[in-house]
Amino acid sequence: MDNFPWLTVLMVLPLVGALVIAALPSALADKAKQLALGFSLVTLAVAVAAVTRFDADSLQQFQLAETHEWIRTFGVSYALGVDGIALSLIVMSAILTPVCILAAWHDVPEGGRREKNYFALTLSLLAFMVGVFAATDVFLFYVFFEAMLIPVYFLIGSYGGPNRQYAAVKFLLFSLAGGLVMLVSVIALYFHGPRGPQGFLVNNLTGLALDSTTQKWIWLGFFVAFAVKAPMWPVHTWLPDAVGAAKPATSTLLVGVLDKVGTYGMIRFCLQMFPEASTWATPVVIALAVVSVLYGAFCAIGSNDIMRLISYTSISHFGFIVMGIFAMTTPAGAGAATYMINHGFSTAGLFLVAAMLVRRRGSTRISDFGGWQRVTPAIAGVFLVAGLSSLSLPGMGSFVSEFLVLLGTFARYKGAAAIATFGLVMAALYVLWMYKRMMTGPKPDLAEPVPDLSWREKAVVAPILVAFLLLGFYPKPLLDTVNPAVQRVLTYVGVTDPVPTVPVAATTGSEK
Repeated sequence: MDNFPWLTVLMVLPLVGALVIAALPSALADKAKQLALGFSLVTLAVAVAAVTRFDADSLQQFQLAETHEWIRTFGVSYALGVDGIALSLIVMSAILTPVCILAAWHDVPEGGRREKNYFALTLSLLAFMVGVFAATDVFLFYVFFEAMLIPVYFLIGSYGGPNRQYAAVKFLLFSLAGGLVMLVSVIALYFHGPRGPQGFLVNNLTGLALDSTTQKWIWLGFFVAFAVKAPMWPVHTWLPDAVGAAKPATSTLLVGVLDKVGTYGMIRFCLQMFPEASTWATPVVIALAVVSVLYGAFCAIGSNDIMRLISYTSISHFGFIVMGIFAMTTPAGAGAATYMINHGFSTAGLFLVAAMLVRRRGSTRISDFGGWQRVTPAIAGVFLVAGLSSLSLPGMGSFVSEFLVLLGTFARYKGAAAIATFGLVMAALYVLWMYKRMMTGPKPDLAEPVPDLSWREKAVVAPILVAFLLLGFYPKPLLDTVNPAVQRVLTYVGVTDPVPTVPVAATTGSEK
């Protein structure tokens, strides 16, 4: 089983599922969602099995590796492999996809061909998400990076709300612009990198002897693409529109998983392949990250649309992740890596539970709610827990990540960490104020009784709640998985953790 192509199977399974669903005859179109759920659960089972084959203490950077020649002339390979960070993101994708499929059970009431296409696109998106996190060839990564745009564009443009066409085109233009800039850097690597049948492998491009100016320009091409995807201020404006127009399940996968490609790419490519340029650009990136933290929080406080509010909170959270990556310390790096996972589950909880409320109320405006904890107490309770996870309440997974990011950043950039801490205060403000406006107050006068959580909805929220608590009270397995990868990247950059300014011996003596 050591040679079993785990990562290829993880991509092929959802692709086969998408093709099977797309080929269903009209008489069986109503079976599309059951098939989609089945294929996604099988993919999750294979992902769990792959985790058992992964050794976090291995000296190899990439495990479960596969390498085959693809375009020999240009040195392009079909090369897959994962470290602890990539594997964690793939497993998160495999968990959230069946959850989103179950949440979207009634999102395409027209049925027939439209329903088939919706679930086929969702499964194809899962395949591309696995591919982009598993690719260890830069050109192959770029292919998956661009391929993800196709299902997302159609999921927004064909199945979204009234502004779906505008939002889909805006998403596509921003993403294509970032991708084209990255393509220029990929082409530059072909001319400056090693020639040979495996010239585009990440390991072969690590440690290239590039002159300072060339490295900075190539780094910039990658960083711009990842900043758009992340999304960072000021190239974030596509996100609220896309989230506001998309179906909740699509928004969950877009913000919870796809946007992590940006922060993952910063670790895998910007830091590992271009350490000198990354160090050179760090002050500016840290400043942009702090702006993102505060800007996203301020916009969330001022938003009256619940879906757009959640998207703004994500901009703020991504600022913390980017700050942790470029702080270049072990605690901050581990915090950023785990933050990507915890944010994925927190976002899923907020989006999917908010969608349950919107479906019952018929409005996304926060001001149209009020007193709903008296109408749907179970939904209100789950929504509160998801909000507390988002504001990093101790006991929730996000708290561990945010604490590590701020701790590691403060060791090297005290001012940035101190300013970003205000983002924590504002997170409490926008989450609790949102809950107060929507849930507290007198019971609203409704024309008809409103049901609380159904059994299907309980199945949607259950794994998310388990993830909140498990990653909050017992984060050790996740930290043990990502820490070796974080330390390896910092070794490539050539930085070490700052030495404490107060010697341990002196502290001990003062206590005596």
